[in-house]
Amino acid sequence: MIVCERKPFDEIRTKLGGCKKLLILGCGTCVSVCMAGGEREVEILATQLRMYAKKNGGDNEIGQATIQRQCDPEYIEPIIDMAKGYDELLSMACGAGVQMVANLLEPLPVLPAGNTRFIGVTEDEGNWAEQCRACGNCLLADFGGICPMTMCAKSLVNGPCGGSQQGKCEVDKSQDCAWARIIARLTKQGRLDTWGERPPLLKDYSRQQHPAHLVHEAYRTPGDEAHSK
Repeated sequence: MIVCERKPFDEIRTKLGGCKKLLILGCGTCVSVCMAGGEREVEILATQLRMYAKKNGGDNEIGQATIQRQCDPEYIEPIIDMAKGYDELLSMACGAGVQMVANLLEPLPVLPAGNTRFIGVTEDEGNWAEQCRACGNCLLADFGGICPMTMCAKSLVNGPCGGSQQGKCEVDKSQDCAWARIIARLTKQGRLDTWGERPPLLKDYSRQQHPAHLVHEAYRTPGDEAHSK
């Protein structure tokens, strides 16, 4: 999932400036799971902003809403008319959701309430770890299901480097060396010898062009090149 964290309150408040009518829009998917922008977080932030306004003599009107996804137009369209009744919208979605809402509600100012951190997994309650960089050329099948691009501090696809010692990373000795993990995993799978006999894998960095675009094969038209960018 996409892992986000909420921005500090003072940063959010400063960006809002003198906004009188504000709509806080939550998202019910990734940011809800990582407790950064779901319905509960919308309520908390709205309460904080109302308390601040009351304490400082403000008369702000703060509305609240949460939709299932902010990265998909069909979930945004039902709240467009309501949103147009506000001066600004504060999105608690990931960066993709913020931009989609901003595109559909232009010229209404849409501001982010969160920082998008990474694509990751849940390790424990309230604890998430990065697992994928969305590089566009996945080699997990060759590395025992461990991504060297993400898990190696140097993103080496031909490691381990000479600096790793006793299975620990040279850059951060509190972290396990990704390549030590890869070798151990391939050994358990009985695949280490055959993997070592192959020529070094080459990473297709052309797949990392930005902004990327993907068109599903069922929707491609003759001459459509967008799906490969």
